[in-house]
Amino acid sequence: MNPHISIPRQHGSNASFGGTTPPARSNSIRMPRFFKRLVDTITKFAQMDFEMAVWEMTHLIIAPKKVFRSIYYHVCFTLRPIEYLERVADPLLLTETKNTYHLADPSFTYLLSSFQLLTGIAWGIATQGSAGPTLRLTLMFIFVHFLLSSIIVATLAYLLIGRLLGPGGKGLPSRMRRRGLFGDEGGRRDGETEDLEFGYCFDVAIRAFFPVWICLYVAQFVLWYLIRGDHWISLFLGNTLYLVAFGYSTVIFFLGYNAIPFLQHTELLLSPIILYTVLWAVSLFGFNIPKHVGPLMTLGGRE
Repeated sequence: MNPHISIPRQHGSNASFGGTTPPARSNSIRMPRFFKRLVDTITKFAQMDFEMAVWEMTHLIIAPKKVFRSIYYHVCFTLRPIEYLERVADPLLLTETKNTYHLADPSFTYLLSSFQLLTGIAWGIATQGSAGPTLRLTLMFIFVHFLLSSIIVATLAYLLIGRLLGPGGKGLPSRMRRRGLFGDEGGRRDGETEDLEFGYCFDVAIRAFFPVWICLYVAQFVLWYLIRGDHWISLFLGNTLYLVAFGYSTVIFFLGYNAIPFLQHTELLLSPIILYTVLWAVSLFGFNIPKHVGPLMTLGGRE
């Protein structure tokens, strides 16, 4: 393989990852189709780009905007292959595929689920003390804390963001079309509608969960006895950990939707940070968040 190729493998011809290109269907069944594709790839680990998933996780911390710019390459290569012919050495990467922002490769989901598996076992050993509760807590970490919460966030975004921040959103003044990461037309062809895909909403949701996992499932576990102390410095460090977790998650959430040009006023998605900051400042007067909220994370493993 040419070492100079910098485009992720899944951004090429694998638009229908793990199978042949499915026939065209109506938008009304887009969500079930997404879940079916996610289940169909369980046995296709050899085709998943886990190297790219690790790259995304690293850059979600040091340069999160680059993660969504990599999706920009996915859209450009699948829609306008001739313009980028000189940038790619492998002509197979230039096959025209379905117009979509959603990345069909679920390697990021599986990799973060495996991380949740490890942290679930660690939390279970430290707080439960037996195999049964540890197993239940681990399953809660994976299927409830991560997957279910991501699906709920993605569903709310799918139902609300496109309706409120899309073209002609009610109650919001319109503005000039912006370029975004996906170009002036958002990668759309003539006659195609500007619909927010549930698959892309799920992509954004699971990536927004990553800083929460680092802060609340890893760092909080390591610093558990320090941040639950009675000293003010413990209160400050613990509460700040929660502020960073949800604040940075909100920033990633904003960057994901700010990358799509047909969405307007996406800066409103940053407004929860104001609420988080106010609550953090108030909590510094004596409410230790890790001491009162942290134990709720282990409820699923208790008898």
